[in-house]
Amino acid sequence: MVNPFEPAKAELVSTPSLVVDVPIVQANLKRLHDYANAHQIHVRPHTKTHKSQLFARMQLDYGASGLTTAKVGEAEVMAQESSDILIAYPVVDPERCRRAAELAKHCTVRVALDSRQGIDALAEYARAIGSTVGVLVDINVGTNRTGVASPRDALALAKRVEQQSPALRLDGIFFYPGHIWNPTQEQVNPLQAIDATLASTIELWGTNGLAAPIVSGGSTPTAYQSHWVRSQTEIRPGTYLFNDMNTARAGFCERSQCAAALVCTVVSNAVPGKAVVDAGTKTLTSDRNVMHPESGHGHVIEYPEAKVVRLSEEHGEIDFKDCESIPRVGERLTIIPNHICPCMNLQQAVYLQSPEGLTTASIDTRGMLT
Repeated sequence: MVNPFEPAKAELVSTPSLVVDVPIVQANLKRLHDYANAHQIHVRPHTKTHKSQLFARMQLDYGASGLTTAKVGEAEVMAQESSDILIAYPVVDPERCRRAAELAKHCTVRVALDSRQGIDALAEYARAIGSTVGVLVDINVGTNRTGVASPRDALALAKRVEQQSPALRLDGIFFYPGHIWNPTQEQVNPLQAIDATLASTIELWGTNGLAAPIVSGGSTPTAYQSHWVRSQTEIRPGTYLFNDMNTARAGFCERSQCAAALVCTVVSNAVPGKAVVDAGTKTLTSDRNVMHPESGHGHVIEYPEAKVVRLSEEHGEIDFKDCESIPRVGERLTIIPNHICPCMNLQQAVYLQSPEGLTTASIDTRGMLT
């Protein structure tokens, strides 16, 4: 494989550093929006992947209808780029309810909720502040993380939201097909099953005088099969922007479509058959590969047969027993991580590589966990 990060390995790049190849990002953006436009689906990308205003602007420039965040802190920052923000995480505690309601005075804010307690708490603060917050009722479609269990449960919450008007506004339905990691050709049946649940919910709401103008779903593994969920109006993929070894090893992208990698330095090769780099859990994170957990903690581009076998805080241990040689001390390696999202959160800034040269971008919502 050609290493697209080779120009970024000049001495001016300190290690360990995350390098993003801008032309690959642009190609990933175009690919998704070409697909979404062809199927008349809105894209509201999840900014938890990049946590950067620069990349948010790129997504909006390519046609994103708004932005998704996980936490209110991220929403407060991303609202500087878009006036339409979805917080895809239950806002239930007093502090976050207050901040979400305050933000809704200045832009359109929607929140995904799956409990009466969350609805009532958010309404209390929105009413006190004098704003209106949109709500998407979260339905569990198989991931079993959040979301109510049935269309009837969703109806009960939708009615609860309506009762809280004008503090809250019922904007529709939220779901997350995060359990679907099937090969693309095997996704049709599970996605159609989700569509049937959504259609039943929308029909039940309609018979009770309620509408769901927004049906928000999607993930990176299912992004290019989203047309099988006919009820959804928008998708919220995040990882698609950069891709990583999770998406590559699962067959959802080519390795050449991975736009972000960690440039690191070999600091030791004293142990036979092994080398140690300056990228540990504080850089790569400890995430194993979703589909191939035995594959190690990432892919070493220069030594494809090598395996990142163990991480401690500052050390990454790489096994080279299946390689013809091991790198020398001081040699630089490039590792595509398993999961790019937490890796971005560990960076203060990333290098941007483009034909125009090497620049940097700040990670604006780094560490914003509330």
